[in-house]
Amino acid sequence: MNTKNKYWIIAGVLNLITFFLHLIGGQLDLVNPMIETSLSLEKSSQLIGAWNMVTIILLGTSYILLSAGFGKKYSTNTEMIKSIGYLNLSFCLPFIIAGFYYGLLVPQWIFFLPIGVFAMIGLNKTTKNA
Repeated sequence: MNTKNKYWIIAGVLNLITFFLHLIGGQLDLVNPMIETSLSLEKSSQLIGAWNMVTIILLGTSYILLSAGFGKKYSTNTEMIKSIGYLNLSFCLPFIIAGFYYGLLVPQWIFFLPIGVFAMIGLNKTTKNA
């Protein structure tokens, strides 16, 4: 299968935008202020490590979605695309639950939901065309 999948391309572009927002905006709005608090160096280091793990996941999944979307590498690995779709859909849950629990608008889920939805729609289109 060397055909393009526009849904995976859209998911990949949205994922890449989320990567850049996370990398730059998160560093400025969350990581830098956290470093300036009285939080212990050990706890800050662990949180920064986890933060950067998410950044790496966002970059890697962007590459996979875009490669698959353009019919290149990973385009036949539907299980990987399905996992990325479910991963993004599950990323919504902590933000939605925290928003309800604390009575706040925690909008990060808005970034992950369309990535997961487009990945799954593209998967559905791929399996129908096979």
